[in-house]
Amino acid sequence: MRLSGTRRTEEQHFLFREEHQFWLMAVPGKVAAYRLPPLPTVGEIIKLFRLKAQKQLSQNFLLDLRLTDKIVRQAGELKNAHVCEVGPGPGGITRSILSAGVEQLLLIEKDARFIPGLQMLSEAAPGKVHIVHGDILTYKMEKAFPKHLKKNWEDEPPDIHIIGNLPFSVSTPLIIKWLENVSKKDGPFIYGRTQMTLTFQKEVAERLTANPGGKQRSRLSIMSQHLCTVENCFIIPGQAFVPKPEVDVAVVHFTPLVQPKIEQPFKLVEKVVQSVFQFRRKYCFRGIETLFPESGRLKRTEQLMMTANVDPTLRPFQLSMSHFRNLCNTYRKMCDEDPSLFAYNYREDLRQRKTMRNLLKSTSEPKQTEEENQL
Repeated sequence: MRLSGTRRTEEQHFLFREEHQFWLMAVPGKVAAYRLPPLPTVGEIIKLFRLKAQKQLSQNFLLDLRLTDKIVRQAGELKNAHVCEVGPGPGGITRSILSAGVEQLLLIEKDARFIPGLQMLSEAAPGKVHIVHGDILTYKMEKAFPKHLKKNWEDEPPDIHIIGNLPFSVSTPLIIKWLENVSKKDGPFIYGRTQMTLTFQKEVAERLTANPGGKQRSRLSIMSQHLCTVENCFIIPGQAFVPKPEVDVAVVHFTPLVQPKIEQPFKLVEKVVQSVFQFRRKYCFRGIETLFPESGRLKRTEQLMMTANVDPTLRPFQLSMSHFRNLCNTYRKMCDEDPSLFAYNYREDLRQRKTMRNLLKSTSEPKQTEEENQL
C-alpha cells in the first residue's frame, strides 16, 4: 500500500516547508539525470528525526553521496527504469537513484522510524516514489512493477532493477530466497532476468564470487554462480558507515543467466551443495555420503562419485561447476529410481539417533560420534 499522511511534528513540517522549496528539473546536457531540489542532508535527516542505527537490526548508514552515486552506477543505465530499493533507511542511496532519472522508485522499508524522512524525498520527486512499510523477506514482488515491463527470459534484462544496502543479518537469507526465485522465474524475476545491485559483508561477497580452489569457495559460490553472473564491483571501507561496522562492505551485481549451469530443481541443487560443504576440510567423499541413509551408504556414494566422474580425494572447495553439475544430475537419477532418497535428512537422522541414545543411556555418559562433534 502507499503511505500517505505520515506524521511529523509541526516544527519538522515548518522547517521542511519553509527552508526547502521543491522542484524537479533536468540537468543541462544530461538527459539521463535529474537534479533534486534543495533538501536536508542525510545527516540532517538523521538529526531531524532523531534516528539511531539499531544494532539488533544490523543497521549502518551510508552518508557519503559520492559512494551512494557509485553504488547506483553499478546498476547500469537507470534513466526511465523501474527500481526497487530494499531498506532505504535515511535515504542516501534513494537520492542517488532519483538523481539517475528513474521512472518509478519502490521503497520497501521495515523500520517505521525512517518513513517520515522517505516521505520528504517522495514529495521532492512528485509521482515517482511509492513507499511500502514492510519486510522484504515476505513482500510479494510479483505485482511490484507494471505488466508491460515483462520480457521473455531469453531477451535482454527488463528495465527493472533491485538495489539495496542490505543489513548484514538479512543479506544471506535474502539472496538465497532471490536465487530460488531466479531458478523458478518467479518473484521479481517473473518480469524476466531482473538485475540486482546489493551490498554484503566483504567476506560474504568473496564467497559469492569465489572460484574453484579459492579458500572462500562455499555453498554460496555454487548457488549464486550456477544461476547468475556475479560481479564483485568494489569495496566500501567500514569507516564510511555510521556507526562503523567491524568489517568492510562490498557491492555485488547479479545478472541472471539465460541458461542455468545446473539444470535441476533449486532444492535438489541446494541439498547436494550443502552436503558437499558439510565437511569442507575433509575429502568431498565425506560430505557426499551424507546424502544417503546408513544402510547402503558406502555403495551408493561410490556409485554417485564414479558416475559423476568426481575424484573422491578432492576437497569441497576444489570442485568445479561441472563437478557439481554431474553430481546433481546423477543424484537426480538415483532419486528418480528411489523416490524416498530425496527425503532423507542426514542431520535429522543424527538427531534421532542421539535422542534414542539419550533415552537408553546408562549412568556413564556416552561419547558423541565424530559426526555430531563436527556438526
